[in-house]
Amino acid sequence: MGMPESKLIRLSIASVWLYQGFWCKVCGGSPAHVAVISAAPFIGPEFGRIGLIALGIVESCIAAWVLLGRRMRKAAIVQTVLLIAMNSAGLIWAWRLIPDPVGMILQNFAFLLLIWVSAEKRHATAHA
Repeated sequence: MGMPESKLIRLSIASVWLYQGFWCKVCGGSPAHVAVISAAPFIGPEFGRIGLIALGIVESCIAAWVLLGRRMRKAAIVQTVLLIAMNSAGLIWAWRLIPDPVGMILQNFAFLLLIWVSAEKRHATAHA
């Protein structure tokens, strides 16, 4: 059995961004996200919901970018920076609110690995 098609890999990555961004943040499908983002001192409770919606829109845009399959290495860099920033901020300011920090890190590591496999696969296909 070979590697799944590039489109399927991109669809799985985009699905995670869309679920986390649109459903959990924009639509409020995960109320715990508001508490986590509100724990950041530069956001606070008064701007938590607005910050969460803004972040959810960014994540939804990343989903669209991944689905388009353009400039996937740049997309992978953006995704990597965003995930590291979000995980770091969560661990610094909201670690008490994250039920399984080690699990979060391991899941995001696996997600980033998939992101980079997709980027490199797309790059190799484009230059073959």
